[in-house]
Amino acid sequence: MFMWYLLPANTTFAFTHADTLRGSNGRGRAWWDVVHYDLSVTIDTATKEISGRNIIRFVIGDNICDSMQIDLQEPLSVVNVGIGDGKAGNFEQLEFLKVENVIWINYGFKRKWQKGSVYEITVFYKGAPRQAINPPWDGGFSWSHDKSGKPWVAVSCQGVGASVWWPCKDAQWDEPDSGMTISLALKAHEKNRGAFLKDNVEIVSNGRDLTQRMPKEGETGNVEPYWRWEVKSPINNYDVTFYMGDYVHRHDTLMGEKGKLDLDFWVLRYNEDEAREHFKVVKQMIHCFEYWMGPYPFYEDGYKLVESPYLGMEHQSAIAYGNDYKMGYMGHDRTGTGIGMNFDYIIVHESGHEWFGNNVTAKDIADNWIHEGITTYSETLFTECLLGKQKATAYCIGEWNNIRNDKPIIGEYGVNEEGSNDMYDKGTAIMHMIRQLTNDDEKFRQMLRGLSSAFYHKTITTAEAEKYIADHTGVELTAFFQQYLRTDMIPEVEYYVKDAELYYKFNNVFSDASTNRPFTLPLKIRSEKVTATISPTSEWQHIKWKCGHTVDFANNFLIKIK
Repeated sequence: MFMWYLLPANTTFAFTHADTLRGSNGRGRAWWDVVHYDLSVTIDTATKEISGRNIIRFVIGDNICDSMQIDLQEPLSVVNVGIGDGKAGNFEQLEFLKVENVIWINYGFKRKWQKGSVYEITVFYKGAPRQAINPPWDGGFSWSHDKSGKPWVAVSCQGVGASVWWPCKDAQWDEPDSGMTISLALKAHEKNRGAFLKDNVEIVSNGRDLTQRMPKEGETGNVEPYWRWEVKSPINNYDVTFYMGDYVHRHDTLMGEKGKLDLDFWVLRYNEDEAREHFKVVKQMIHCFEYWMGPYPFYEDGYKLVESPYLGMEHQSAIAYGNDYKMGYMGHDRTGTGIGMNFDYIIVHESGHEWFGNNVTAKDIADNWIHEGITTYSETLFTECLLGKQKATAYCIGEWNNIRNDKPIIGEYGVNEEGSNDMYDKGTAIMHMIRQLTNDDEKFRQMLRGLSSAFYHKTITTAEAEKYIADHTGVELTAFFQQYLRTDMIPEVEYYVKDAELYYKFNNVFSDASTNRPFTLPLKIRSEKVTATISPTSEWQHIKWKCGHTVDFANNFLIKIK
């Protein structure tokens, strides 16, 4: 996603039992692993209600517990829960208790279920799902109409959680290993059917369209038009979505690193011509990203842009686009350089998430800098493909002006808590600085490609990302990561010139007496006649400096000068 729905810098939170249930791998979650979801939802635009069921296929792991935690947020309610797919003759009803946003399912299964066995349970549910307050930041359902007055409905749920609209294990570390199917129907009562026939409603979701049931003219009764989509790859729960509207569809392809990639564009009917021109950047962007970050991670599911009633979101293989066909971020350049007006921020940023966020996913949202920091740097990489390295560097450094240093960019683990929104702009600074420290663009590029490949369709921790980056750049980064990920301190260079000597040191830096690895950076300095490199630590150092009292510091590192 993208940021800028900010809280005051001194905001603090007291975590609750509900936060722990949502954010931790507790006893109702740890013993089972999701294999596949088969989600079916019927949408009633007249009442703004939904009903449906989710068939959850899972494999038994260690330490089988006597209960299972499934997440489903109020005000949605559970109708029934059972073993099997819910069809006649294949459904054994189970006892359950819904407590606020959690369904506790009770079993007598210890006697008959074994480690490694695969089973299915089905959860039937219904209700009026939470309506989005400020989507996509404060998400839920967006019940809206387009400029022609036709229904335009979508859902966004990163942060608030996928369980805001469907029952699941609402945990970032457990994706369905074999993907999922998503069936979406429009409630077939007279009011909805008339709207459907008149407004040419389409429903688009993740992955590929398997079937489409369209009502025929004159058809009556309880015919429910439906769409069935399939995702073959593992997918984040918060990436699962749908879009309902008067869409027109355009298909295209490109030849990428893994062969033919399907490109699909779903836009509101009256924006068809504008979208055709505006979305031409997609091919150039994907080629650029493949060069820097490796093959597009979801060839099996294709690439889609879908016009949405909110600004944007990185929904896997169905990216939400709502930037009104403007360059920059809602027509503005958030870097302050003017360079960001050369491309549509939402297309580039949200597409970059296909590599980092959707392909490589943080196990705990506390580590979401892996998503947002690297993806924000993908904007710089695209700028480099488009305009060259000098302007790309200026673009990247321009984003640093948005850093607030309110708190560390790694959050609290196990309580469903992200770190600072600085994970975007400090995150891109981290990637830029690692590139400077590597001092070899090809090695840096291969590291990025390798990171995408080594953790292909996997969930990872910050520790795993740190180790991979350090190992494959050959740079000692222990103190660097501690400084920029786990503190809100910006290193400050203090210096003075005396007797033709330049004295310098770092203030405001991380120190750990248990290691012999002080924080340092190779800083380029210059005067009118001399260029040099210094490596400050927290201790005073000095070098010969017969160049007067003026010292200019290059700006390739996120530091302050005193």
